[in-house]
Amino acid sequence: MTTDHASVDAAAPLTPDLVTPDSFSVATFNVNGIRAARRRGFDRWLSSRAPDVVALQELRCPASEVGEFPGYYASFDVGSIPGRNGVAVLTKAPPAAVRTWVTHPPRSRGLAEFASHGRYLEVDLADRPVTVACLYLPKGGLPAHLQSPGSLREPPDGGLKHARKQRFLAAFARELDRNRLAALRDGREFLLVGDLNIAHTHYDVTNWRAARTMDGFLPEDREWFGSILGARKLVDVVRRSQGDQPGPLTWWSWAGASFAKNVGWRVDHQLATPGLAREVKDAVVDKEASPQERLSDHAPLVVTYAASPLPPHTTTRDG
Repeated sequence: MTTDHASVDAAAPLTPDLVTPDSFSVATFNVNGIRAARRRGFDRWLSSRAPDVVALQELRCPASEVGEFPGYYASFDVGSIPGRNGVAVLTKAPPAAVRTWVTHPPRSRGLAEFASHGRYLEVDLADRPVTVACLYLPKGGLPAHLQSPGSLREPPDGGLKHARKQRFLAAFARELDRNRLAALRDGREFLLVGDLNIAHTHYDVTNWRAARTMDGFLPEDREWFGSILGARKLVDVVRRSQGDQPGPLTWWSWAGASFAKNVGWRVDHQLATPGLAREVKDAVVDKEASPQERLSDHAPLVVTYAASPLPPHTTTRDG
C-alpha cells in the first residue's frame, strides 16, 4: 500500500482579485490523470486561478510522480491500484491535520474493501475553522436487468459493479455522518468535495430523460444523494447558488461534440454544512474555451466562501 502526505514550501503570492482576507476559494477537479493534465496545462490554470484549497481526484500515478505544486502544501493518497484513483488536497498553509482511510481506517462496515484504494482524504485547515473532505466515489455500472448483451460500452457483468457501488454508498453515508458530526464537535464546518459520479436532479444532466437508465442517474443513485442532504446535514452549495435551472455542468465526454454543444453532466460537487453554505459568495465552473484546451474530461468547480479566521479556542482532531 502506498499512502503519502507530501509538503512543499509555499511560495506563490495570493491573487488579489480572487482572494480577500474575508473569503477563501475551494476548487475541486477530477484531473483524469495528473501527469496528463499537466501536459495539457494544469499548472498554468493553478497558477492563474490560485484557489486557497484545491481538491484533486484521479491522480492515477505513483507517489513519486505526483510532483510538486509551487505555493501549496500537498496531502495525498495515491492508493494501491496502479494507474487508478488517487486523491489530493492542496493548501496554501500547512494543514492542521490530515486523515486518510489508511492512517485512520473507516469505521463503517462495508468500507474496508475500499480503504486502500485512494478514494478519501480529510484535511483540517489551519487558517479556517473548516474540514475539507475529498472523495472520488466509485463509478458503478447498471443493474443486471438494465444490461444489454453484446454492449461494447459496458459488457454485462451481472450487476457486480452496480452492487459494489451500492455497498459503498450505504457504508459511506454512515461514515459521512460520523465525520461531519466529529468536525462540528471540534468547532469546524465540514465540506465534502469531489467527483461523486452522481447527478442529483434533472437540472444536472443535459438529456435527463435518457439518463434515467444510466449509471450515475439511476433512481437509487439520486435517492442516496438526496439522503445525505438536509437542513441539518449538508447543502449542495452550487444548486443553492444557481437555483432551479440547468447546469452548471462539470463533465463532458471526450467523444463527439458533446463539449462544444455543452451536453454533459454535473457530477463534481461541493456539499457544505449549513453554516458554511450560508457563506457562499460565488460558484463557477472553469470550462475551457475550446475542446483543444481541455485539461480533463471534467472541469474545475471553484466556490468562494466568506468566512472568519480560525478562532484560537478551536481544537482539531489528530486521531
